[in-house]
This record gives sequence, structure tokens and C-alpha cells, in this order.
Amino acid sequence: MLTMMTNQKHQSCIDACNRCAQACYECFQACLNEPDLNARKNCVSMLVECAMMCQMSVSMMSMSGQFSKEHCALCAKICDSCAKECNMFKDEHCQKCAKECITCAEECRNMARM
Repeated sequence: MLTMMTNQKHQSCIDACNRCAQACYECFQACLNEPDLNARKNCVSMLVECAMMCQMSVSMMSMSGQFSKEHCALCAKICDSCAKECNMFKDEHCQKCAKECITCAEECRNMARM
């Protein structure tokens, strides 16, 4: 992992965002194969939005972007929303994803307050 350049104080948030994005994409893939896909439309769309926001937050923090804090504040909001959607489904992939989203939201809120 390249942390020489990245501000060390952002690293735990960067790691949480990377894990969350991965969990969201994995959950997205798994949800596509669920028999009740139609009931998961909101969830599936939220998963992609959350993953993309997390990836963008990683980029912002990595380059010490001037809007990193605002990005992370919004990212926390989106992660909370995604966790809520995932928690509506009891399968393992949704539960695992919801946990990652909750962790990421906490890290992002901490980052936004720095």
C-alpha cells in the first residue's frame, strides 16, 4: 500500500472507503442473482451510488483535495442510506455490506470533522 504520499490521518478512512466500495460491488453482483431482484431495485441502485461515492472519496483524500471533508460528509450520508437498504434483506451479502457501509460512514464522519 502506498502511504508515503497520502496524509496518514486519512488512511483509515481511505481503507474503509475501499472496503465499502468492494463490498457494495460484490453485493450488487450477488443481488442480481437473487430471485427477488425486483424487490431489490432501490438497493441495487444504491449499492452502485455508494460504491462510486466511496471511490471518489478515496481519490479526493489521496490527493488532499480541497473538498475532501465535504465529500466525506456526503459519502457518510450515502453509506448510511445504503446500509439501511441492505439491512432490509437478510442474506449474508447484504448483511456484510451493511456492516461495511456503517463502518465507512463512521470513518467518513470522523474525517469530515477533522
